[in-house]
Amino acid sequence: MSKVMIILSIFFAVFFIGFVWLFSDLVETPKEIPFDNSMCGDGSLEGKCSINKPYFCSNGTLIARAEVCGCPANTTKSKDSCISEFQTNSKSIQLKYILRGNEYTFNYTAYEGMVEHLSELPIYLKSNGNQTPSRVDFKLKNINQEDQRFLLMPLVVEIQNQAKDKEDQARIAISLVQNIKWGKSNKTTRFGGTVLDYSRYPYEVLYDSEGVCGEKSELLAFLLREIDYGVVFFYNQEENHEAIGIKCPMEESWKNSGYCFVETTGPSIITDTEINYVGGLKLESEPQILFISDGESLSSDIYEYEDAENLIDIRETINGDSFFFNPKKLVDFKRLENKYGLVKEYEAG
Repeated sequence: MSKVMIILSIFFAVFFIGFVWLFSDLVETPKEIPFDNSMCGDGSLEGKCSINKPYFCSNGTLIARAEVCGCPANTTKSKDSCISEFQTNSKSIQLKYILRGNEYTFNYTAYEGMVEHLSELPIYLKSNGNQTPSRVDFKLKNINQEDQRFLLMPLVVEIQNQAKDKEDQARIAISLVQNIKWGKSNKTTRFGGTVLDYSRYPYEVLYDSEGVCGEKSELLAFLLREIDYGVVFFYNQEENHEAIGIKCPMEESWKNSGYCFVETTGPSIITDTEINYVGGLKLESEPQILFISDGESLSSDIYEYEDAENLIDIRETINGDSFFFNPKKLVDFKRLENKYGLVKEYEAG
């Protein structure tokens, strides 16, 4: 064998070993959270009823116990279950979320009867004196619909049963909504003599397994509020885009708002505001901040802050095929891609 061949063989061997070492960093060890069966994921004590009827804390898990805990208004008791008149024509939906690079799924039962009920509700709001209803008024109308809440609460409870840690509950809710596909409704509605695109309620997003940015953001706002986080909407009028803000430390928040940016149209990292949308669009306008609810804040040391900074740095320093010349950046990107299930582009509308 010639000296040139020996040198090339040594070079490729070293290069291969280096790549194996780099890519071994892609797999992260899941965070171990001690199981505490003295309390459930909503804070209910073992052997006690939750504030959300009919749920009961049993061995660290929330279960329906209507015989013990009773039922919400406008529902009827059937043994340990509470039944709504809109629970007709059920279908099972599989929901997916990614937590620290691990993919999980569970089933959720949705009902056509509730969808039909919501589609028949008026789309308008009555003005209060001389005050015209605002954008946030319409948001709250959709999020606060009480019949819908009863059939969305099983999803909240499932999230609380999946994780005891409050921040992991927020992560699950965020990833779950992000992994619902983006898509417009094919329905229309009339207001006066004008035909408008139909806007789904949060429950309908689940039933249809799709939604646009504003619809998916309303679903996430509902879930985060029920998990007790502070929530706002970020509305960028120029880009016609809505996203969620979750309460967080001021230094990590978007535009010093006290709320961290959360994209809902696809899997992304909390605080990543440099997302590339279809058509090369980026959020450059000043957002309107629409307050939904006060509540808990994310802590100052969650791993998403650093991961988002790393991803933004990768985008700024790597272009196209130049990944070949910077294998460490490629490894960093692949690690984040696997950890969050990231996609290349996001829809802005």
